[in-house]
Amino acid sequence: MVLHERYAEPWTLAALAREVGTSRTALAVRFKELVGEAPMAYLTRWRITQAANQLRSERTSLARVAEGVGYQSDAVFSKAFRRVTGHSPGRYRRLSAVAGTAAAVG
Repeated sequence: MVLHERYAEPWTLAALAREVGTSRTALAVRFKELVGEAPMAYLTRWRITQAANQLRSERTSLARVAEGVGYQSDAVFSKAFRRVTGHSPGRYRRLSAVAGTAAAVG
């Protein structure tokens, strides 16, 4: 799936629809039927999952993690991360280090 392989790209629903050769509406409807959520919500969750993996396993700066998963702004990344995981990226990293394992990404 293109979102799994190229999640850091600046996707829009229109760009994703062009990539897979369909309309935005058809993509949104079919994606939700198959996956259970909208394409852009899925992309956000996938990006945050990738970021959480990096935060657990690497000592990369938060800015570099944010950029690596497709966010141009640390603030936007932090807000999305908190919305998905319930923790700020820094707190998530600290909790993961203390626990030796990661909190669930939801």
